Amino acid sequence: MMLQYDAGMAHDTTDRMLSGWDEARPDLEVGTLQVIARLARIGPHLARRQEAVFDRFGLNRGEVGLLAALRIVEPPHQLSPTRLARGLMLSSAGVTSRIDRLERRGFVRRLADPNDRRGVIIELTDEGLAVVDAAVAANTISDRELLHTFEPQEIASLEALLRKLLGLLELPD
Repeated sequence: MMLQYDAGMAHDTTDRMLSGWDEARPDLEVGTLQVIARLARIGPHLARRQEAVFDRFGLNRGEVGLLAALRIVEPPHQLSPTRLARGLMLSSAGVTSRIDRLERRGFVRRLADPNDRRGVIIELTDEGLAVVDAAVAANTISDRELLHTFEPQEIASLEALLRKLLGLLELPD
């Protein structure tokens, strides 16, 4: 079942912000702006929700992202800082500062790279594995609570549409 806009539906902030554009500039066909504006507004809301969840574990979203990147590679859960930076779309300085914070807390450790005597490998510790598993599980529960009014087929449709849109914005690996 595809949801369609109904003039009888409750108006949200985006409707109020864009209400005059159809009359002021009908040539713009602002229907697409309705979508993009909502996507832009959703991002900060989701970020705040995630930060609240991750804060319970003493982590922020960026730290969970780095720990999660290590968690999902097969044991012993190791990646180079370069691979982490590329996967997280961070500068080398950005990934280094996250690694430093997480290493001080015992969630990751730096090991000598056996293939490059100048390089290091970042490894997830048992403590890091436990905290990232708990944080991601808590976030998954939060996400389910947020989407509880959606039917499973609506979630599948939304996911497919967002994948298609993101595919237009991101280059494949």
